Amino acid sequence: MALVPGGGTGATAESALGPVPLERLYDNTAVSDDSSPEQADFDGLGSSLSAQDLTAAGWTPGGTITVRGARLTWPDSGAGRPDNVRAAGQSAWLGGASGDALAFLVAGTDGADVSGSGTVSYADGSLSSYRLTAPDWRTGPLATKAVALPHINTPGGQRAEKARLYVVTIPVAPDRQVLSVRLPHAPGLHVFSLAVRAATAGWTGSWAAATSGYQAVGPWTDRTLRLVVHTSAGGPRVRLRFDNTFAAAPVRIGAASVAVRDSGAAARGTPVPVTFAGSPGATVPAGAQTYSDPLAFQVPADADLLVSFHLPGTVTAAPTHRLAVQTSYVSEPGDHTADGSAAGYPSTITNWPLLTGVDVGGGPGTVVTLGDSITDGDRSTVGGNRRWPDVLADRLRAQSTVPHYGVLNQGVSANRVLGDRYPGDGVSKETGGVSALNRLDRDVLAQTSVRTAVVFEGINDLLSGSSADEVAAGLRQIADRAHAWGLRVPVATLVPCGGLAGCTAAVEAERTALNDWIRASSVFDGVLDFDAALRDPAQPGRMLPEYDSGDHLHPGDAGLAALAESVDLTLL
Repeated sequence: MALVPGGGTGATAESALGPVPLERLYDNTAVSDDSSPEQADFDGLGSSLSAQDLTAAGWTPGGTITVRGARLTWPDSGAGRPDNVRAAGQSAWLGGASGDALAFLVAGTDGADVSGSGTVSYADGSLSSYRLTAPDWRTGPLATKAVALPHINTPGGQRAEKARLYVVTIPVAPDRQVLSVRLPHAPGLHVFSLAVRAATAGWTGSWAAATSGYQAVGPWTDRTLRLVVHTSAGGPRVRLRFDNTFAAAPVRIGAASVAVRDSGAAARGTPVPVTFAGSPGATVPAGAQTYSDPLAFQVPADADLLVSFHLPGTVTAAPTHRLAVQTSYVSEPGDHTADGSAAGYPSTITNWPLLTGVDVGGGPGTVVTLGDSITDGDRSTVGGNRRWPDVLADRLRAQSTVPHYGVLNQGVSANRVLGDRYPGDGVSKETGGVSALNRLDRDVLAQTSVRTAVVFEGINDLLSGSSADEVAAGLRQIADRAHAWGLRVPVATLVPCGGLAGCTAAVEAERTALNDWIRASSVFDGVLDFDAALRDPAQPGRMLPEYDSGDHLHPGDAGLAALAESVDLTLL
């Protein structure tokens, strides 16, 4: 067997023996101990990742890192040993796993994005091609990284410079077993881990919230959070998803439970504990997520759930969805996940930290609504569940023409199609999220059993100076990427904003042009004409007064209901 320098198995050996597990292909060393930076040379210039930084982020050798629903393993090599492969056409063995996507843990070292094409081999003898792009480990976007580490080790000493690692997913045929993957010919593209993401058949998304930023919180020490969330679909089983998105350090969940809400922070009956891989709690590494084990629990549709989780350590900052339009609760010290009473929860919060999803067993799948503050429910009644996706879910449950899909609201207040409001790293007061383009993979493509993505976004781009043509190009990218995953993509026209300071005649002209393009475009799977649903016929640049919340941008409860009532359900 031919060996390449550094102890990995080279492409020559691979071609002679056929596909082998990825770790046998490792031919590069990326991780060094801070005291011995010469142990590794990730980029050919002597620079490397810090083993201490990885440990501090919860990325430990041999540990599982779940990102976008894919369970990846951080290499078990340890500092100073080969831990990644430079992609040069090698074939990695996956042994017949089946799922809906391939997930690659990657980074580039060429100073810019590195791309290449590869091939997936299936058990039935068929092949499919893919294209993989790895952003650079020092200059790539923070908005899409899996984790950022605070230092880079160099021969001249450690530098306070962000190192990035990325998880990239590509769709595969869900009805076929994947035997092997031939990597691209792109030696500047480094692959640390590779896995087939399990399909989510048998689950429907009932509730979700997109992470809109990483905020200072509490601080909370030995506190239990009891979050109130509203279901769209019901089912006989439940599982929870927690995301440590944008974080630099792991977070420990000591225990968690679920209950149907009675009122306030009080449960109807005794909350039922959930487990994580058989344990009562879980540690979520920086940038990663964790799913609870499936729990036999009858989740009613159109109901409030209490999801409680104990944070035994001190949490000073957390990934949050800022605009919950719902009151949730924080306990006095201790694990109060089993409390049926509200007595142990004296404090309130108005955001959703850490919790990003509630799935139910069975059902036909999920519709995701991708949008900004109008979708997020800004100016709707707090606790009333009057957001337009809530009303859409009501309509779906009340009819029999199309399946009773779950509806996941992935609106983020202040979000844009094109530009990041939150930079994607660090504690910040900015909670407008990364751009729709940069959060599409996480907030749409990786959602549970997603079938359709309804896109209603762009007014914040126009108000910030983008042109209709620029926003249209971004919407086209969203549609093309979602179509590559087999999703339907209806798009909504933008509603009027006349009367709002900043909604000038020039902005109105761009809005009209963008809506004209949307109505005429063949890019999408149908048009939801939200503009026509809300505009004042006498003043088409303004909303009808009865639909206006009063700020001339956000519809009130009646306007949000009108949006949902205007949707042709067959487009879903």
